[in-house]
Amino acid sequence: MHMEPSLFLHEKPVRAIVALSDTKRTWYAHLLSKEIDCSYAHLAKVLDQFEENGLVEFHKEGRVKLLSMTKKGEELAHDLETVLMRLSK
Repeated sequence: MHMEPSLFLHEKPVRAIVALSDTKRTWYAHLLSKEIDCSYAHLAKVLDQFEENGLVEFHKEGRVKLLSMTKKGEELAHDLETVLMRLSK
């Protein structure tokens, strides 16, 4: 599957993937939207793209859809964190 590079050239998707890499937290879309200061509607579209590209998975628990990173998503989040650290120096 072809991944659009432009997806990761925007602040909110980068912040979302990096935040999701914090495995100490239980993530669901509403919590993540508040964490990265993003509208739920915009984040839902971003998460759909993440899922289509194999970066996250959704797990239904009752009425809540929990989010988890795939191995591919974890690797990308790590790479993006590295880029962000280099840019902040």
